[in-house]
Amino acid sequence: MCGITGWIDWRKDLTGYPSILENMTETLHLRGPDASGTWISQHCALGHRRLSVMDPENGAQPMIRKQGDYTYTIVYNGELYNAPELKKELELRGHHFRTTCDTEVLLVAFIEWGRACVDRLNGIFAFAAWNDQEQSLYLVRDRLGVKPLFYSHQNSVLLFGSEPKAILAHPDFQAEVGAEGLAEIFAVGPARTPGHGIYRNMSELKPGQCAIFDRNGLSIRTYWKLESQPHPDDVAATALQVQQLLSDTAQRQLVSDVPICTLLSGGLDSSALTSLAAEHYKESGKGALHTFSVDYKDNDKHFKANLFQPNSDAPWIKRMTEHLGTEHHYIEFDTPELVESLKTAVFARDTPGMADVDGSLYLFCREIKKEATVAISGEAADEIFGGYPWFHNEEALSANTFPWSLKLPNRVDLLAPDLVDWIKPVEYVSNRYQQALSEVPRLAGETQQQNRMREMSYLNITRFMPTLLDRKDRMSMAVGLEVRVPFCDHRLVEYVWNIPWEIKTSGDREKGILRKALKGVLPDDVLTRKKSPYPKTHNPNYLTAVRKWVLEILDDPGSPLLPFIDVKKIRALASSDTNDFDLPWFGQLMTGPQLFAYLAQVDMWLRNYKISIR
Repeated sequence: MCGITGWIDWRKDLTGYPSILENMTETLHLRGPDASGTWISQHCALGHRRLSVMDPENGAQPMIRKQGDYTYTIVYNGELYNAPELKKELELRGHHFRTTCDTEVLLVAFIEWGRACVDRLNGIFAFAAWNDQEQSLYLVRDRLGVKPLFYSHQNSVLLFGSEPKAILAHPDFQAEVGAEGLAEIFAVGPARTPGHGIYRNMSELKPGQCAIFDRNGLSIRTYWKLESQPHPDDVAATALQVQQLLSDTAQRQLVSDVPICTLLSGGLDSSALTSLAAEHYKESGKGALHTFSVDYKDNDKHFKANLFQPNSDAPWIKRMTEHLGTEHHYIEFDTPELVESLKTAVFARDTPGMADVDGSLYLFCREIKKEATVAISGEAADEIFGGYPWFHNEEALSANTFPWSLKLPNRVDLLAPDLVDWIKPVEYVSNRYQQALSEVPRLAGETQQQNRMREMSYLNITRFMPTLLDRKDRMSMAVGLEVRVPFCDHRLVEYVWNIPWEIKTSGDREKGILRKALKGVLPDDVLTRKKSPYPKTHNPNYLTAVRKWVLEILDDPGSPLLPFIDVKKIRALASSDTNDFDLPWFGQLMTGPQLFAYLAQVDMWLRNYKISIR
């Protein structure tokens, strides 16, 4: 993957400001450690940092191409998985190619089909294409939002970047946060409302959106969204179609000119992708597939099963590596590394995030990068197939709020009264929840339960999944590792979206239809394993360390966090031997230790980014 950024300004001659573009581009150097490029015209400046995956010698960006009297320039972050098919079609239409990289395929597709090219793309991408004759910029983000794209539009100026830091580097943009941004941090966070950039005057192009910026202003449209329609297939036909779609997308995503590996937890999703990858390696004579897993020092001593983590991964990883004959790498971290990684994770996201759940992934990706440049991950299967516990828990199903965030009253109780009066967190979250429900594409004739499960699927795909995709993108790209997510193939998502809940849960199991689809691909015991999420540390030393950090913050009268929290209550919580947040206050993994870590991240973000509150 790569990092892209740009600046369009109708009032200035941008050729006089090359250092600003260079500074914006350089903020993304971790996303693209292999090369850097910039391009400037009178009113458009584009920057690119490159991570070389396909055609390392010839894929430099920004890429420029002339067609008749028109000149086109593109910066692109992503991978096109149907590039070979597109290239053949474009060649039949008379186009000639100078490289084997998908960037050129994308640029030529834009030249040939214009803004309609996006409907033909299969992949994960964010790109900006400049038409010099029209003096217009075309911005696009992939259908599921795997690749990020932030922007700021103020008057006649547009700034954009793969991460907020690129926009923050522009001297005319101020790091300010208002009531909405604080509500996102303290009530919705670490999730984000789709399109919300946290910072004032910063937004994110939503998944499945594209935009045109020209002298008439900024125009945004949705080119893809979920559509509800009757499902024609029975259980057997559905399982076969799921298997064929997953196999096809996995095969497409295993194409690379650099080493590929898989992330393997021994769970259903990662084991399925690893099995498909191992078979591909075997058939193509590439030798043993490299696989990676993560764990924490002394986790075997401190692990306690619960609803969200019913079993540990270690025995299942061993089962799969022996079954497939992969070359496995066990990665393990200790508490001091996890605590230190909290800081790095904030700089990777440019906002507070999922605490050590983020930090441990950063450390994990850093180790993987020593052996590989591209990794395959099982992200998104639980949102798409309905695997999370809250899909199957009556309390969560009946709650009139986001099911992964049922402890909002407990969170609000820890906030400063003045902040609560200003941001109105309960009302804010309720409005965001109702907004999400209003978007759900309904299907006439569905029962109340079928309708509710469609709502749950929509909430998870459009509100929870982006949080994990953000996490995966930022933590992996912070070390220059490309992570591909086959379960986010839009064809698979479109098909599974309309599978009735009774078929999705075939065999009275979560993700039952996926298990049926993988029959014969996985060993039976792995096929029926109870879901367990990405692992977290259970070492009590971690709780001790983050409590100590929070208490130090509370003792610092200059801490920018203090005006936003009830210091007395946080101090009592951090000083107590009991854990009042023993069940997740967000997601599956974020309990008491992650609450303290999150507050520490907020403090660090406010300090280091010099956030102004307005």
